[in-house]
Amino acid sequence: MTSLRTRERLVQRLMEQGVSDLKVLDVIRNTPRHLFLDEALSHRAYEDSALPIGFGQTLSQPYIVARMTEILLGAAGGNLKRVLEVGTGSGYQTTVLAQLVEQVYSVERIKPLQDKARQRLRQLGLHNVVLSHADGGFGWADKGPFDGILSTAAPRFVPEDLKQQLAPNGVLVIPVGDREQSLHLIMRQGDSDDFVTQVLEPVRFVPLLSGTAR
Repeated sequence: MTSLRTRERLVQRLMEQGVSDLKVLDVIRNTPRHLFLDEALSHRAYEDSALPIGFGQTLSQPYIVARMTEILLGAAGGNLKRVLEVGTGSGYQTTVLAQLVEQVYSVERIKPLQDKARQRLRQLGLHNVVLSHADGGFGWADKGPFDGILSTAAPRFVPEDLKQQLAPNGVLVIPVGDREQSLHLIMRQGDSDDFVTQVLEPVRFVPLLSGTAR
């Protein structure tokens, strides 16, 4: 189930789908995805599919985790010291990011999911992640500005708060839309209020909901 061969097959599939950043692929290969699932589902951990983690949330498909991480790193040109993640969820995307950037700040609105993610991060010995139980649509202004922001849930429209928390030349990778969603890359132009948006590909994410849940 967790054998290197199984993980190698997954990495091969991601490469066939166009993921080419070797650092990202290496992190996916070495991250124990089975730890982020309940035991009953852990045998499916290295399939390239999204899987349920409770509370109506999912563990994102490895392809989309790799793709969004690659886009973030590529657009930022390697200048990623402080990254905000909107939607900690299981902590899998958080874990991938934490191995590639200096500091991750991650916001989750569902407390039991955050608690489990915190345990997993501790288990993996990742000490460059700070978690907050809060409404992710507002970002985390106190910890900004951020060189990069990545959202693992889809708002209907891009939250203005997230754009304003980008550092000069910062990049935001976010799925946007209601029934039909597409992945957006938004880049701040210097320290101005001008943003360039690229619409990249169709995606399917859980909606970005407001408020918090205990």
